[in-house]
Amino acid sequence: MKIPVFLSRPTTLSQEQESSCRQITEMLDSLQLEPRTLGRSDYSTSNPVNEVLAIARHCSGGVVLGFRQYYAATLTSKVGTPNAEDLAEVYLPSPWNHLESGILVALGLPLIVLKEQEIGGGVFDAGALDVFVHRLPSFPWDSATRDGLYGVFLKWQTAVRTLYYEGFQLNRKNAPFGTV
Repeated sequence: MKIPVFLSRPTTLSQEQESSCRQITEMLDSLQLEPRTLGRSDYSTSNPVNEVLAIARHCSGGVVLGFRQYYAATLTSKVGTPNAEDLAEVYLPSPWNHLESGILVALGLPLIVLKEQEIGGGVFDAGALDVFVHRLPSFPWDSATRDGLYGVFLKWQTAVRTLYYEGFQLNRKNAPFGTV
């Protein structure tokens, strides 16, 4: 039986992004981990936020993939404030990455966060979470890149397995917001 892990990823990806995502899901499969994603492995019977919470409660870890989903040639941040700033060539991830990450953190699940080079903000900022944010390599991956990323997944899956086999109660008391 595979251990369920929540996979936060956009529903629609470019061909290159889909290839990278497939490589990651194959790594999960090789580690006997089952990715669970709203709209792919699981479908909503209630509102999507409640469904994400329901799925995540049955998982022992989370993988967050920050892929480019939105593009703005120009963008103003902090509009109407003294700190307003004009930006150019801005890429943004799915807003669901942030929402799903918040749920996973609140549940106290071990996380692995990967992002494309151009992605930043929120969960993808260094220091926003107690996890290292890894750069998602461009596809195709050479063997050294794949082996390096596999090493990251090996270390993370140790925490996932510990939580799965020792039970959620051990980790729930250490959740950042208390018992969830």
